[in-house]
Amino acid sequence: MSLAATIESALVDSGLDHVREDGGRFFVTLPGSKKLQTNCWLVPTEHALLVEAFVCRKPDEAHEEVYRFLLRRNARLYGVHYTLDPAGDVYLVGRIGPDAVTADELDRILGQVLEAADGDFNTLLELGFATAIRREWGWRESRGESLANLRPFQQLVERAGALPPADDGAS
Repeated sequence: MSLAATIESALVDSGLDHVREDGGRFFVTLPGSKKLQTNCWLVPTEHALLVEAFVCRKPDEAHEEVYRFLLRRNARLYGVHYTLDPAGDVYLVGRIGPDAVTADELDRILGQVLEAADGDFNTLLELGFATAIRREWGWRESRGESLANLRPFQQLVERAGALPPADDGAS
């Protein structure tokens, strides 16, 4: 079975949303919980399967802390690693030898992409976009807008003194 056929079969069997584009590339959408979805390219070549997934845009601030987090996290990842594109945006990338690509291996790699992109997403936002999150919280609060998707960052906003601490009923 060809590399492209192995990938196609594995994606169909897994039920993942995907599109096969001209040239044999696959665009796969991985559903998440913190990051609503992670878009991943699978690009079969003669010598490897290339994996690339966008994680987040270039951090606005605390670059050293973000990059330290990414480098340390790389040591615990399987088959992929964090990298930056020329603009500074954060991606997960990997290369797998074509003979190693099986349905099980593809499942492990895509699982790792999802676990990292989704699992690390809020940490990356807290480190690299804290000021923007606080500003957005204040703007939404002043206009009576929903804060639902910002709730995971409430402690970040409270630590900055922008909010009174949440009443936990302990008094």
